[in-house]
Amino acid sequence: MDKKTVVLGASPNPGRYSYLAVNRLKAHGHPVVAIGKRPGTINGLEIITGHPGIDNVDTVTLYLNAQNQKQYYDYILSLHPKRIIFNPGAENDELSDLALKNNIEATEACTLVLLSTNQY
Repeated sequence: MDKKTVVLGASPNPGRYSYLAVNRLKAHGHPVVAIGKRPGTINGLEIITGHPGIDNVDTVTLYLNAQNQKQYYDYILSLHPKRIIFNPGAENDELSDLALKNNIEATEACTLVLLSTNQY
């Protein structure tokens, strides 16, 4: 089943894990919305710098540290995702608590590992 995923903290730098995640998610057939601080593209997918309205979000996967997530709290919650994945370095108890209060699953995991082990 396709799981529409928002990659928050997307980077056009091929050395970044968020770049790899966008590519792997697409390779696994999941629709991806890439949101980052700077415009750019990842294999033809445009990186959005704003807070677009997105319907039917299954997962928000975070590649921002806790401090940089604060400005996105309301936005993330407004997407009503089924889950938020806190990738290594993105762990955040405050946002995790907010997610749980809004009936959103909060998981500390690595998107790349979940995809490679068919647990996504």
